[in-house]
Amino acid sequence: MKLITEASAEKLRGGFYTPEPIADFILRWGINGSTDSEILEPSCGDGVFLERLCKSKLKYKSITAVELDEVEAKKAQQINLKNGHIINDDFHTYCNNTLQRFDLVVGNPPYIRYQFFDRKQQIEAGDIFTKAGLTYSKLTNAWVSFVVGSSLLLKESGGKIGFVLPAEILQVSFALQLRNFLAHYYNKINIISFEKLVFPNIQQEVVLLLCEKNGSKSHNIEHIELRDASELQTLDVARLKSPKKRIDFKSNKWTFYFLEQEEIDFLENIAQHRNIPTLGKFAKVEVGITTGSNDFFTVPLSTVEEYNLQDYARPMVGRSVQVNSVIFTEKDWERNKFSKAKAHLLVFPEAKNLNAKNGAVKYIAHGESLGIHQGYKTGIRDDWFVVPSLKISDALFIRRNNLYPRLIINQADAYTTDTMHRVFVKPGINIKALTASYYNSLSLAFTEVSGRSHGGGVLELMPNEAERVLLPYHNDNASLLLKIDKLIRDKTDIEEVLKITNQVILKEHFGMTQKEIALAHSIWKKLSARRLNRGK
Repeated sequence: MKLITEASAEKLRGGFYTPEPIADFILRWGINGSTDSEILEPSCGDGVFLERLCKSKLKYKSITAVELDEVEAKKAQQINLKNGHIINDDFHTYCNNTLQRFDLVVGNPPYIRYQFFDRKQQIEAGDIFTKAGLTYSKLTNAWVSFVVGSSLLLKESGGKIGFVLPAEILQVSFALQLRNFLAHYYNKINIISFEKLVFPNIQQEVVLLLCEKNGSKSHNIEHIELRDASELQTLDVARLKSPKKRIDFKSNKWTFYFLEQEEIDFLENIAQHRNIPTLGKFAKVEVGITTGSNDFFTVPLSTVEEYNLQDYARPMVGRSVQVNSVIFTEKDWERNKFSKAKAHLLVFPEAKNLNAKNGAVKYIAHGESLGIHQGYKTGIRDDWFVVPSLKISDALFIRRNNLYPRLIINQADAYTTDTMHRVFVKPGINIKALTASYYNSLSLAFTEVSGRSHGGGVLELMPNEAERVLLPYHNDNASLLLKIDKLIRDKTDIEEVLKITNQVILKEHFGMTQKEIALAHSIWKKLSARRLNRGK
């Protein structure tokens, strides 16, 4: 995985290369006994795939490798490959100009953000998307255009691609149209994931994406999870010949396919035929306040007192550890206030309305000495210290979560930063019923399906993803709220809470059977356990 986090010349071409067992397996799967494969590697780096092909006993007709970096391309040219051709060029340019077509494309494409492309690369990448009937955006990463471009370079009669990709291909929004493209373009898709991180130096989960087109009308997908890359050595490629799960063209994310077909069918049936609405029907979810510098604008009581900022300090909650319940009360906020927590948001007026007698001017000058006023968000404001969008929400939704995401009533009328989402309940909706209705196994299962997992076992949901969570709302669920709140305050295991809530929310009020409830719970447990294992 070539992870780019800085805009240095070195990192713009990537710095993490493919482990040999992965390169060996992808080549073994791709060639699979044939002798006349014409192979392409669109970003060969210093030649890991080429070296493994050279050392293997696999037969092939030709190998073409493209590499933008001149030094790395020269390294690749030193590998003694039969019928090998190394091209020192940008893959996007090569893709748009070559007339050659291939049986197999393999590799580990660079992970480069759009803004790190030069203008020519952006234009060439855009042309690839146009040829594929896709829309190119500034959110697109290089690996997306590499996958699309490589697919277009396969022979009309069929072909395969085998790539090492970030696991976000399964779930992030900017890869949605790529998933749709792959689902329609290929007949067989296999995803191989790993319980352990393949690249120990980075918290980046990767998968192997193995796709094949054969001209048939079937479109199936399968997921295999291995302990680590070493298990690829004993994995029989015959297991990948006939993926069994039907591709759901309406599904936004491919995390579905970590489940068995019975589980997938259950979730699809629940979502489409059982009239269970989503959270978005009852509430609008928005990002929290974007301050531009949480360290400056969110402060503990000691800072308020030191600078005499009482006139500008407002109650706020910014971290999940500051909320140990499903109702955030004024007492909860008071408890945070008198701890060392950053329990205040500084809300300054325009410069002309500042009181020179208190410490606001001094504190703002302190911020300028730290360069806060030169930040991206603060620098575009008329008065850099005036934070916009100061709305207090009815409820809070934790953005990044560990065991499970929480929906919390904002009884304290506290502000929150972008570490939490703001939830605004729609007219006529009982907020107590809404909040209680969320705490059930089906809704928690859909948080795992809707959200995205990160390194360390973190589950993140953006506002639109939170709104897609199924929520079996019923007014009478309000009677459960205080019990749920007390159990969670007492640190009761969430599974014990769900035993109580599932019977009322899912069985009594939505007519689900015990078998269906058990299946929903097992789906949540399976997906959350898979995610949490990556945090160990």
